[in-house]
Amino acid sequence: MEQKFKGVDIATEIGGIRTYEAAVELFETKLDKVNFSRIMLIKHPEILMTIANAIAMCEPDFVFINTGLKEDNRFIRDLCIKNGEEANLPMENHTIHYDLKDEQGRIIDRTYYIIDEGDEVSSLANKMLRDVALEDIRGKMTGIMHGKTMVVGFYMRGPVGAPVSNPALEITSSAYVSHSAEILYRNEFPNFEAEVKRLGHFFSNIHSEGLNRPEDLPNARVFMDRKHRTTYSMNCTYAGNTLLLKKGNHRFAVDKAVYENRGNELSEHMFITGIDGPGGRITWCAGAAPSGCGKTTTAMAGAHFVGDDLAQLWRADDGSIRAINPESGIFGIVEDVNMEGDPLLMELLRKPGTEVIWTNVLIDENGVPQWIGNGEPPPEKGRNFQGPWERGKLDENGKEIPVSHPNARCTLKSTALATYSEQAEDPKGVETRIITYSGRDSDTMPPVRVAKNSDYGVVIGACIVSAATATEVGATGVKRAPWANAPFIPGALGDYMDAQFKFFGHKDIAEDKKPVMAGLNYFLTHESRGGTSKKLLGEKRDVKVWLAWLERYAHNEVNSIKTPIGNLPGYQDLKELFKTIINKEYSEELYVQQFSLYIDNIISRIDLQAEAYGKDKNIPDRLFEVLKEQKQDLTVLKEKFGPIVTPSQLGDN
Repeated sequence: MEQKFKGVDIATEIGGIRTYEAAVELFETKLDKVNFSRIMLIKHPEILMTIANAIAMCEPDFVFINTGLKEDNRFIRDLCIKNGEEANLPMENHTIHYDLKDEQGRIIDRTYYIIDEGDEVSSLANKMLRDVALEDIRGKMTGIMHGKTMVVGFYMRGPVGAPVSNPALEITSSAYVSHSAEILYRNEFPNFEAEVKRLGHFFSNIHSEGLNRPEDLPNARVFMDRKHRTTYSMNCTYAGNTLLLKKGNHRFAVDKAVYENRGNELSEHMFITGIDGPGGRITWCAGAAPSGCGKTTTAMAGAHFVGDDLAQLWRADDGSIRAINPESGIFGIVEDVNMEGDPLLMELLRKPGTEVIWTNVLIDENGVPQWIGNGEPPPEKGRNFQGPWERGKLDENGKEIPVSHPNARCTLKSTALATYSEQAEDPKGVETRIITYSGRDSDTMPPVRVAKNSDYGVVIGACIVSAATATEVGATGVKRAPWANAPFIPGALGDYMDAQFKFFGHKDIAEDKKPVMAGLNYFLTHESRGGTSKKLLGEKRDVKVWLAWLERYAHNEVNSIKTPIGNLPGYQDLKELFKTIINKEYSEELYVQQFSLYIDNIISRIDLQAEAYGKDKNIPDRLFEVLKEQKQDLTVLKEKFGPIVTPSQLGDN
């Protein structure tokens, strides 16, 4: 990456605080005695100057230093209610937050990387020159917190002591953002300065929702300054645009892995879960999937929950790959979350005892949250993301308004889950033996396949495709979703891909600890396999079986069928696992439908990927070599068996 700290630091340029002494002087004039005494417990000059410049730029009426005490958490929750950012619900410790109806996802069209002349930025991203961004931020953020309270939080993205954790400041005028941070991250005020010194860096996030009016949305912006590892967010409220500890800082963590520790560290858009195997064995799995494509469901399918969205991976001294979750909570999409498919999560959402922030769901006349696909009797009336609602209500275009927004969320602590694993806070991480990649693929790949080696595994990740989901404002259609991480890769895709090949193919990974790398696909339809229905060819709960088969595969306890796109499970192994894992009869007819190779579809997919990557700079040759070999081998299969090749034919190949 371009040299760190090159170019002016925008917060410093606007705030004007350049010394420790100037920061302390500002604190003395802007903070009351309690909060001044709190901030002065920190001695690190860069931390203090960052906070001081945010204050000088945004000009809040009051500054609250959040030290993570119970009374601090209560202050933030009360501030949410006072500000009208959240409202209490009848169930204790449940609140509802609504974003503006036009800001129900990431504003990708108004999200920019700040660059200097000559910088390389991902071809999938927007960019803005530093001097232009400086003036835009100066115009939009100067004085933006007049009349507001600024909350300063000190968080760890990962357990204290882990080699790849990242300290981060969250500076915001939104009590909802602070409330979310308290649930989703580790408030480590007492350890923050020591962790910054140990790790040698910290991330900074400065946000204000402004006046929170629809007319201000054209002026909403999210900026990421990679060189100074600072994000700026203004005139927006959706957590994906404001809680920049999450995806904003994930981008910085990706940069750090790719450009500072290539081959030894990765920062991924992955769940982490432990799968039970025979004899009490636990095998840890990390898996990538775009938002809205079943990542949380897969995380919950394991018996030992660590995380559902992000993962930091590294190569440990013993030759294993280890993983930690930067987060300590769940910010999960609730559409189609129901008792049948997600019983553990539903227990927390429907019974008292767990703190939950609901976002953009409907609250019915009894004060109960309702959402699409919850498997319960539908409400007749209520209030949702667009205001008062009743069944059959139409929007301005004459389209019926759903019960809840497709991107409606629940936010809660991971520790509330019955399957929560205390290893989530182990700084040594969990030894990761399975890596999965999945998207929304209705017509091409089988439900599960294993790469024959790490290079082929990297290519599976590079070739994820997905139907666009409601997590991005304005996104439609089917698109490529490399590693389910493309929106969060700041630099060139070629650099990121090179880091993947180097990491998983590293010579120091022990032979008996090499991870199984696999593709998952839950979204095949009957229509794509000769039927007429658009319904899924399988059930949500089947994911437990695909994971169980991968767990056995990692320990050489099942057979497989070799194919050009990876090794497939045999019918007898799956039949037994379906019965023992979810007590379901699994027919051979369904197996053949799910695991036959539709050669023309797969070759079209390979051509799509090869053409698209051919337009990017410096893509490793190894990607094209793997794709070419797969296409050649598939063509041979087609010549021998025709355009549809069944598992039995593959076994005879």
